[in-house]
Amino acid sequence: MKTNVPIDRRTLLGGGLAAAGTALLPPVAFAQAEGEGLHAIAKARNLRFGSAFAWSRPGADAGSFANPAFAALLQRDCGVLVPENELKWQRTRPSATAFDFDRLDPMIAYAKAAGMPVRGHTLLWHYSRWFPKWLNDYDFGSKPAAEAERLLAAHIDTVAARYGTAIYSYDVVNEAVDPDTGGMRETSLSKAMGGADHVLDHAFRTARAAAPHAELVYNDYMSWEAGNEKHRSGVLRMLEGLRKRGTPVDTLGVQSHIGISKPTSSIAALVGQLTPAWRTFLNEVTGMGYRLSITEFDVRDRGLPADIATRDRAVADFAGAYLDLMLSYPQLTDILAWGMSDKYSWLRSFEPRPDKEITRGLPYDVAFEPKPLRAAIARSLRNAPMRPAAPERAA
Repeated sequence: MKTNVPIDRRTLLGGGLAAAGTALLPPVAFAQAEGEGLHAIAKARNLRFGSAFAWSRPGADAGSFANPAFAALLQRDCGVLVPENELKWQRTRPSATAFDFDRLDPMIAYAKAAGMPVRGHTLLWHYSRWFPKWLNDYDFGSKPAAEAERLLAAHIDTVAARYGTAIYSYDVVNEAVDPDTGGMRETSLSKAMGGADHVLDHAFRTARAAAPHAELVYNDYMSWEAGNEKHRSGVLRMLEGLRKRGTPVDTLGVQSHIGISKPTSSIAALVGQLTPAWRTFLNEVTGMGYRLSITEFDVRDRGLPADIATRDRAVADFAGAYLDLMLSYPQLTDILAWGMSDKYSWLRSFEPRPDKEITRGLPYDVAFEPKPLRAAIARSLRNAPMRPAAPERAA
């Protein structure tokens, strides 16, 4: 569907689902069906729990709503969904003049039918490596700043108009800070506009006008592990600049791809080492008036032994401590995992373990059985301080 014409609720709930060849799928039988779902636990504290999900053809072996086994996990544990890849420019913008929503439309339709609001990831991934080739090579003409602004605004306006209130939160800009230097990344857009600050300002101001109902998020992967110091400092400088310029940013999206990269004799000692600097960072962010959101949670386990019981316990302890710390901030209300089952984790291909064992950084294993990590997430949610009641999000 290469179009930029808005679609309405009837189209989403009718044609969109029909095109996907599926409807709201009945949960399949699996061993973990007893007990409360994670979102139900979160909701009791006025929190939300959700997950990334993907598009696929009906019944495909994928982390998709069209896979009954995976859809059962979404329906059991999630109250919020986020497209893993299908809203990124690589998927939605085959060229400067065309949009392609063939995969995203049925995903939004599924979420609406399930009563789950959607996070939009992302309106701009400001990183040349992940730009479509045509954008890296684009000729901005004799007035490059004006053309870059037009191109970016057209993209944001088209997405926002198409999906309306079905998307309640947007990662307006993703990963604009270089983790190695703490400086702003340079792209074809920033070169045309005269700097990355201009790109961010234009993106957020356009998004506020196009989606006034939506939470506007800057999203990045600065983390609490050692080696993230320059990245954290760069994000703080960027957030300070956004505030000084009056740029409408509501929330810092903390991706939370946390991890243990080398052997450790004590998870508690490791957590104790990481906590002070991370608290200082979060205090500075919230002190500027920003809210927090965990947008892409999972656990890298490369530094842990292959033994499953040992590894699962360490992952659960590490994640539980991290979530307890994050949930101590009342500014945090949303936690989204970057998938529900290890079977479909991006870590298996992007960051495989040296020993080739399957990474175990998501709540369910490859057989869709719950792991100690799921129990740790549930425990952290149950123990979280109560949030003030918030109005229901549009679904």
